[in-house]
Amino acid sequence: MIFAVVILPIVLLMMGLPIFTVLMASGAVTLIWVMGLPIGLIQTTLFGSIDNYNLIAVPFFILAGAVMTQGGISGRLVDWVLSIVGGVRGSLGLTTVGACTAFGAISGSSPATVAAIGGMLYPSLREKGYPESLASGLLTASGAIATIIPPSIAMILYGVAAEESVRFLFIGGILPGLLTALLMGLYIYFTARHFDIREGGSWSLARFRTATARSGWALGTPLIILGGIYLGVFSPTEAAGVACLYAIVVTVLIYRDLSLAELWKVTTQSVYLTAQVLIIVGAATLMARLLTIAEVPQTVVSWIETLKLAPWMVMLIINLLLLLVGCVLDPASAILVLAPILKPVVVAAGFSPVHFGVVMTVNLSIGMFTPPFGLNIFVAQAIFKVPLKVLYRGLAPLIAVNLVALAIISYWPWLTLALVRALG
Repeated sequence: MIFAVVILPIVLLMMGLPIFTVLMASGAVTLIWVMGLPIGLIQTTLFGSIDNYNLIAVPFFILAGAVMTQGGISGRLVDWVLSIVGGVRGSLGLTTVGACTAFGAISGSSPATVAAIGGMLYPSLREKGYPESLASGLLTASGAIATIIPPSIAMILYGVAAEESVRFLFIGGILPGLLTALLMGLYIYFTARHFDIREGGSWSLARFRTATARSGWALGTPLIILGGIYLGVFSPTEAAGVACLYAIVVTVLIYRDLSLAELWKVTTQSVYLTAQVLIIVGAATLMARLLTIAEVPQTVVSWIETLKLAPWMVMLIINLLLLLVGCVLDPASAILVLAPILKPVVVAAGFSPVHFGVVMTVNLSIGMFTPPFGLNIFVAQAIFKVPLKVLYRGLAPLIAVNLVALAIISYWPWLTLALVRALG
């Protein structure tokens, strides 16, 4: 059992195989040759894992985010945020954080946010005097806010894996996402003062009005999607469909930034990305099913109980585990495998499973820009052409800032649950 569940996955990862192959091969070997279960269980698990109503939201949000990325929405959001903070020291850095937060509330994808916002703002940040390490690190880390701020694909997957309400997870992610953005904004403000960065310009009501009018349809996207969910007009899955239709209407018919031919190209790219996500869902669910059959969750809970740890220590151990996992696994795989195991542990320790869902998402969002395998790092390096050592130097303080946010979110459940109780 140890060979199939621990040693075999490590060997396959070192061979460079895709994560879904590692999970599927390890799960199949264990179920068939170690446990002696019928092969039909694998087929049932794979197809049953994607036969889930909540998962329908994933391809819709992926397509909506891709359409918004290619359709000029990101540029309008940048102009709007800059019109608000234009007179503040470090305004361009603050715009980066604000634009990534706003775009994350549309796309739900961290790499897409880095690509969309980074491609526009990196040259401007360098031109205004931001060091190469700070500019690249800021964009790489800010993109991860999209993993926390709803609508978050990671939260949808946690809701599926842990059998929790996606709507409650979306509501619970609002304040933690804004807190993370606020702390990063404070870091940028004081760093800009340290480097004596003066972008110039001042706040103008006329500019704000112009930017708001130009970005009105783009700003309507998160309001319609999230407002509809929180007011109970439609479910998160229905909201995904609305977001997709709205994105197409705005970019193709209103802004006319996307032709029908370009829309078809974006759609086909989204199909490939959706297939990648869903095959990971199937493979990770197979591994989770294996661990459930082996009674791993019950064993972990019993072991934790024998240690008689305080709840805060249980949360600390889980956070350290998730931070390590986030450095080597993508959020989808980590959530689908670990959520069914860790949920009973945190519930036994007295934490809300919705609160833990947000904590888990924040942990894995940090992994998106933590060396050595953070996905945002590879996206940023491809776009900015920055040496890894330079990028790592810029990321180090931002990782520390996000760890502070994680500590607050972990040990102050009110931040996650206040809106859930008010709107639930």
